[in-house]
Amino acid sequence: MDPYDRTVRDLRISITDRCNFRCTYCMPHEGMQWLPREDLLTFEELTRVARVCVERFGFESIRITGGEPTVRAHLPVLVRRLADLGVELAMTTNGATLDHLAADLARAGLQRINISCDSLRPDRFAAITGRPALDQVLAGVDAALAAGLSPVKLNCVMVRGVNDDEILDFAAYGRDRGVEIRFIEWMPLDGDQAWSSEQVVPAEEIVAAIDAEWPLQAPDGRGARDAAPAETYSYADGRGRLGVIASVTRPFCGSCDRIRLTAEGQLRNCLFSVRECDLRALMRGGAADDELASAIAAEVGRKWAGHSIGQVHFIRPARSMSQIGG
Repeated sequence: MDPYDRTVRDLRISITDRCNFRCTYCMPHEGMQWLPREDLLTFEELTRVARVCVERFGFESIRITGGEPTVRAHLPVLVRRLADLGVELAMTTNGATLDHLAADLARAGLQRINISCDSLRPDRFAAITGRPALDQVLAGVDAALAAGLSPVKLNCVMVRGVNDDEILDFAAYGRDRGVEIRFIEWMPLDGDQAWSSEQVVPAEEIVAAIDAEWPLQAPDGRGARDAAPAETYSYADGRGRLGVIASVTRPFCGSCDRIRLTAEGQLRNCLFSVRECDLRALMRGGAADDELASAIAAEVGRKWAGHSIGQVHFIRPARSMSQIGG
């Protein structure tokens, strides 16, 4: 029996492949070719796909991603259109310009936000991202909190020998600021294809390090998770929560409930998919909503039972993370 549950409720929409950082873990440092503006889905096209997913299939949440979504002009306009669909609306950003945008995005209907930050040390942050912008990112965290976005989560990709000595620093920052830290195992989606299993910091190791300093609680003794990717732990002293995403060491493919739409309209049924469905061609070719819904349903039906990272038959996607969307 195929163990994969093909019930999907979460749509990840990438609205641009461009970024104002050159992050080691999601795009190549050299040779990046940006999409021409006319190749990107318009706000009307993005909203149409989202509407079909919500009305025809009962999707419950939408997340705006990139690239870096805040480099797309008039972002609050898109947020308002998606918020009007009546689903939970979130965004993943590097936070570099969030101090100027957070209030407008919240007023437009954004509810939740994840901010990517892989180091709390200015020199290391600059080495990872290509920009000395840590202060701007942390100001963005504060702006998101002040705007009432909730929860505010900080995504941190842990890499052995790079930033694994900051586990407790991130945990302390989250406890002090009321931010939920999400520790993420490094996946083979980096633009320079430098990923190696030896540099993966297992979620189990991260949890053990934090638990030794600040005891943790989890409802099931291991980590609470249904279809969400993160195993969530609470601090025993009541000072917040943290999550770990064990994509490599404890894959959760069987309960994944999300699909992804790239900035140029390619529907992907898995982050590690090696095929795509061209929704842009359908829409620009005059397809009706019924045709669009049929194409989405067919692609969801092709969801496979696991990414097979670490196995001999694993196939690495041709796209890097920045081209797929988080």
